[in-house]
Amino acid sequence: MISFDDLRMIRALGSGGSLASAARLLDLTPPALTVRLRRLEETLGVHLAVRGARGITFTDEGRRLLEEAVEVLDRIEALPERIGGEARSMAGRLRVVAPFGFGRQYMARIVRDLHLTHPSLNIALNLCDNPLRDAATHDVVIHIGELNDSSWVGHMLAPNDRVLCASPAFVARLKEPLSHPMQLANQTCLCLKENDEDLTRWRFMPGRGTRKNPRNEVSIRVAGPLSSNDGMAVTQWALDGLGIMARSEWEAGPLIASGRLVRLLPDWHMEQAPVFALTPTRKGASARLRLFIEACRQALDPVPWR
Repeated sequence: MISFDDLRMIRALGSGGSLASAARLLDLTPPALTVRLRRLEETLGVHLAVRGARGITFTDEGRRLLEEAVEVLDRIEALPERIGGEARSMAGRLRVVAPFGFGRQYMARIVRDLHLTHPSLNIALNLCDNPLRDAATHDVVIHIGELNDSSWVGHMLAPNDRVLCASPAFVARLKEPLSHPMQLANQTCLCLKENDEDLTRWRFMPGRGTRKNPRNEVSIRVAGPLSSNDGMAVTQWALDGLGIMARSEWEAGPLIASGRLVRLLPDWHMEQAPVFALTPTRKGASARLRLFIEACRQALDPVPWR
């Protein structure tokens, strides 16, 4: 028999990412938590998680139990809101996960302002390099870029383009002006590897507002001596004149406007990367979740990076 305490333990392991973090969330010692986990595994007859150097890794069975535990506990914890009405719904807990850079620059301020307006609302903002990987233990995921996954409902927060740019010093060293994406094959490019993807293939379409047509698309695989999974590190390298980068407009736009970076290939556009708030389709949008999404939209209108 699985108890609610067992479900809370699994959710804490998913949220904390490590045995020590989960133990702190549950106000237990790590050895006590280990005993409880092993007891649950014996009851179910399966292994749920493996403890490694990088923390807790769930097995397939553990991941399924985590998803079920989050859904069951969310429904139970939302009962007061559903029964008591929206007057009480602006209290409680909201768990948000967002990318590091965007989270620091925009989401932290949005969460702060929302808390000041609704002090009874407890908001946990988790920043990580791959928000979708930690989505199961959160109420809403801030995602940048298109998403082809029917298990999520996307709430558009703001438009955002990807732009090609480099420092003025790097541009001055170019032997010839860039006029076509194919020239990038012979250039030093700064490669970003995020969301467990190797984003070293850049795609371009001619002109702005051109209807997407695969026949017009130019795709080029770029390379360079520097790569990182952190966008801010790549941006700093570009500012230092070390190469050409493709970055989101939310970060590169203000740097281009200030003259610290120069837009390259302005007659070509890259794939758009809109900012979304993602919620699972299995959950109805609670009043506090709707409040959060609306607060994000208001904070990003007008679009601050344009």
